[in-house]
Amino acid sequence: MRAGRPALTRLLGRLDADTFARDHWGHTLHLAAVEERDGDEFTDLFSLDAVDELVSDRALRTPFLRVAKDGSTLPEATFTSSGGTGAGMPDQVDDTRLLRHFADGSTLVLQGLHRTWGPIRAFAADLADDLGSPVQVNAYVTPPANQGFDDHYDVHDVFVLQVSGTKRWSLREPVLPQPLRSQPWTDRRDEVAARAQEPAFLETTLRPGDCLYLPRGWVHSARAMGEVSAHLTIGVHAWTRHHVARAALDLVGAGLGDEAGVRQSLPLGVDLSSPDGWGEDVEQVRAALLRRLRDLPAEELAAALETDHRRSTRPAPVRPVAQAAAAERLRADDAVVLRRHLEPALREEGDRVSLISRVATSTLPAAYRPALERLLGGEPVVVRDLGALAGLDDDAALKLGRGLLRRGVACLPEQSPGPG
Repeated sequence: MRAGRPALTRLLGRLDADTFARDHWGHTLHLAAVEERDGDEFTDLFSLDAVDELVSDRALRTPFLRVAKDGSTLPEATFTSSGGTGAGMPDQVDDTRLLRHFADGSTLVLQGLHRTWGPIRAFAADLADDLGSPVQVNAYVTPPANQGFDDHYDVHDVFVLQVSGTKRWSLREPVLPQPLRSQPWTDRRDEVAARAQEPAFLETTLRPGDCLYLPRGWVHSARAMGEVSAHLTIGVHAWTRHHVARAALDLVGAGLGDEAGVRQSLPLGVDLSSPDGWGEDVEQVRAALLRRLRDLPAEELAAALETDHRRSTRPAPVRPVAQAAAAERLRADDAVVLRRHLEPALREEGDRVSLISRVATSTLPAAYRPALERLLGGEPVVVRDLGALAGLDDDAALKLGRGLLRRGVACLPEQSPGPG
């Protein structure tokens, strides 16, 4: 998590991050008007021109695009086609078909922009660092006076960033507070429909530069006003106590194989439909579960969750051809820097130290630890100086530096733009 949480602060306006964490995170709406955000309209992140470039020039494929109208998504075959000779994949976005749908009032939903659009990819990675939770980004582009989806709720928190036009939002309190991913609104259609008939908690029109924080579970719908509306939805997949519980049960379950009593067969001819004949077995298993759960080291649980967190987000992009060439050209007086968003950690065991990250686990002699700690500081460091911290001469320092580049752990400073 970065000091000051600059990406999050950009979204909050005059509200500081600590107050947001205490009073709003996971529970309550927050609306930051563009005036509170110093007139920032998110033009560096996205625009209607970006929409056209993505759907017309980038050979976008499903599921990176959905199309919706009157509360329902349209079949993919109605807006995709083959790319012709040499590009016959049938799931490519067809811009002519898309034009007809949009002119007829359909909403375009560009999914996974944190993977497909550079400015959003960089901002989303910074925001994920600030929040400590993975994020995804979609865009919703709606023709004038149209609505893409009926009232519903999301199973992740969202920040809504209005980037073009205006959209009228109706917001109502949850029918299920803080739903999990396994508890979608479609399982509660009747409750959601009934809540939608009640007076809104908040009715508001978002303008370019307005930012709305919407915790998971809040029932909402939105309708474009008199012009094309485009907004970004940043979905925040917050870590929950349920994640902690699942990780603990997974660890305990995996360890139960070491219990001789748990490995024992159930009675011959057991009727699994009725516990009457094997109730004692249930009690023995329950006792073993509770004992292992009570004795589970917090450090072991933290390590499992740390692994889940690393797998949830990609590191900053690296250019393979340029990176390989940089490794070949590297000299002892060149500088290298840690690749961003690696989520690195050092683990020392005996005379070895491991650098664990989202891309690799590199194990080196323990004498390298001071060099690795310097690299993990995040500032550029000259290869010769890095090697000196591990007691290496120039040749060995170069071998270390080139290895870090080739494994995607480090890069040249000019290939690692700073936080957005």
